[in-house]
Amino acid sequence: MLPFPLYLALKYLRPKRSFLSVVTLISVLGVLLGVAILVIVLSVMTGFDIMWREKILSFKPHLTVINRTAGIQEVDALCHAIAAIDGVTGVAAGIESRVLVQHAGHMLAPVVVGTSPDRAADVSRVPEHMVAGTFDLHADRVVIGSDAAAALGAEVGSRLLVYSPLNVLRDDELYLPEEVTVAGIFNLGMRDYDAGFLLTSLDVAGELVGIERGAQALYVMTDDAFRFAEYAERVAAVLPPGHEVKTWREIDSVLFSALSHEKTMMFILLVFITIVAIFCVTNTLIVITVQKTTEIGLLKALGFAPREIMGAFVLHGWLQCLVGTAAGEGVGLLVLHNLRGIVRLLTSFNVHVFPKEIYGLSEIPWSTSVGELVNIALFVIVFCTLSSVVPAWRAARLDPVVALRGE
Repeated sequence: MLPFPLYLALKYLRPKRSFLSVVTLISVLGVLLGVAILVIVLSVMTGFDIMWREKILSFKPHLTVINRTAGIQEVDALCHAIAAIDGVTGVAAGIESRVLVQHAGHMLAPVVVGTSPDRAADVSRVPEHMVAGTFDLHADRVVIGSDAAAALGAEVGSRLLVYSPLNVLRDDELYLPEEVTVAGIFNLGMRDYDAGFLLTSLDVAGELVGIERGAQALYVMTDDAFRFAEYAERVAAVLPPGHEVKTWREIDSVLFSALSHEKTMMFILLVFITIVAIFCVTNTLIVITVQKTTEIGLLKALGFAPREIMGAFVLHGWLQCLVGTAAGEGVGLLVLHNLRGIVRLLTSFNVHVFPKEIYGLSEIPWSTSVGELVNIALFVIVFCTLSSVVPAWRAARLDPVVALRGE
């Protein structure tokens, strides 16, 4: 046999003259929409954070060793010392600089990244994302992103002219451009990398920036990118004075900080939308309290305790929120799992909701977890319970004499 408060709450959920109360349905739909929006937006924001990390770690090393005063001089010795550290999977010297590239009347200003051809595959996952040609940095060969190739009108085998930045930095000397051959084209699905980088050998990059010996940095890959603090300490321990280690998190700290703050702000804004929806439950309970004034007075006159009356109305609101929350999370997950199809459908109507040129990514990322869904559900249910207390308290304090005076 059901407890009386639960029995009364279920009884009020279904009116006498119809199968379902329109007022209750509107309340449940309000909570459903609020929860669904919260799930969708937070999952997309989490997906952005995860995808940015994946794209960055597909292109950049986990750790970068630099020397701000003299550059990296003893390249081979340091590479061997770092490679001997437990957990380090790859290490290579590197040079980076902004250059000007010309081909077929088109100009582009990407960042050239030079590294040891034989070690390049150990410190980058770009070889896994080749869409044309091969990942070959030997001699004068280069690898460029798909967007950069499109902007230059280049393809595998094209000859590019790469102009040194020293032409701007040094007025008394003239540096002739380097002629390089496109060996391969990669596509990481991220505009900043697909359009903004050119990979080449350490020798070619050194000639472009005027470094005849040594390198600007050492790129280090580890077996776990998220243990960067631990590995940074291990690498720093074998470095001579004057060298320092930068982690991928430190190098892109502004980006990840922005994503974290944006997700927090979106959560706060969407919480207000959800709270507004929850107030629909409060309004429903107030309406039912007014409608059931006589019945409440009769129950109290028969000896039912105020806490039982109050419990019935709290359960009534809580059940609405429970159904709305469960349905909202289901709808949110349904939308997320069909997100690509929805985007394609909108694109067919010439509605571009996620252009790569603006957002820098080729698709809308999303990711959710059981913990996040549970937290959303607990938040909504707690607020729903609190919003039910006021009308339930009013019903519990109703004077039976006043309630039955009109009968």
